[in-house]
Amino acid sequence: MKSKQVLILCTGNSCRSQIAEGWIRHIGGDRLEVYSAGIETHGVNPRAIQTMKEAGIDISKHTSNHIDEYRDIPFDFMITVCDHANENCPYFPSNAKRFHHNFFDPSKVKGTEQEIMTAFAKARDEIRDYCKDFVETNLGSPT
Repeated sequence: MKSKQVLILCTGNSCRSQIAEGWIRHIGGDRLEVYSAGIETHGVNPRAIQTMKEAGIDISKHTSNHIDEYRDIPFDFMITVCDHANENCPYFPSNAKRFHHNFFDPSKVKGTEQEIMTAFAKARDEIRDYCKDFVETNLGSPT
């Protein structure tokens, strides 16, 4: 069976979409081909890399990509993970089934390093739960 193609979209493709890409790759395995992009590119947030490493998932090789790079890929699913991207995404021709969930942005949290990393862990875990549900709902349980 051909793997399904998923695009995860955020504003800057630096944090929430990178975390979601890591989780969906991990949970979906070879049943999914996963991409993430932004309507801008801000580089992968080092704290996103760190919080995923704490969960046993390495996203250190991910890159921050612009949505235009993926115009020719026939996506099956497109997930926006922030309201800004959902509302401001340029026209993207696709027959993909679209999903949206606005996760809070831990990169906007101010405070001590501990408070910031606690916010990243909270976002990581919320995104993990969403991704588990997404994969189970749309692909079923792994066999």
